[in-house]
Amino acid sequence: MDSKEKEIIGILEENARLSDKEIARMAEMAEEEVKGIISKLESKGIIIKYKAVINHEKAGIDTVQALIDIKISPERSTGYDSVAVRISKYPEVQSVRLVSGEYDLSVLVLGKTMHEVAYFVAEKIAPLEQVRNTVTNFLLKSYKEYGEIYEAEAKGKRLAVSL
Repeated sequence: MDSKEKEIIGILEENARLSDKEIARMAEMAEEEVKGIISKLESKGIIIKYKAVINHEKAGIDTVQALIDIKISPERSTGYDSVAVRISKYPEVQSVRLVSGEYDLSVLVLGKTMHEVAYFVAEKIAPLEQVRNTVTNFLLKSYKEYGEIYEAEAKGKRLAVSL
């Protein structure tokens, strides 16, 4: 990947709503060159999707998120990949990552209620043949997502110091 592609990726990661013209101005390139680079990055699967970061709490959208740590028995020919891909296909699953440590996969699940998420884990994940153990951690509050801080620090709200 060349430096122009990296620069455009950086700009898009910061603000994917910019027009090709604005990106060209920022990167000091021709607009047609920017369009070509973006098209190439999309066709290669480097740019997968453009997505907004939503503060569900502020929007009044009731959601429950949970991180599910999963210990699995890898399959002989495909290792962890086939199990991860299978889990990825559930619509409740937002992300699946292979991790180091005590567990093998970290899965972010989105549901409407804690009961819905618990049911999903009990009925869809735990029964999978390769799954040996799961631990469910419900997310209580998000402070930062995808590099964006949800709430600006309240000014003047420092704790009093007493001696």
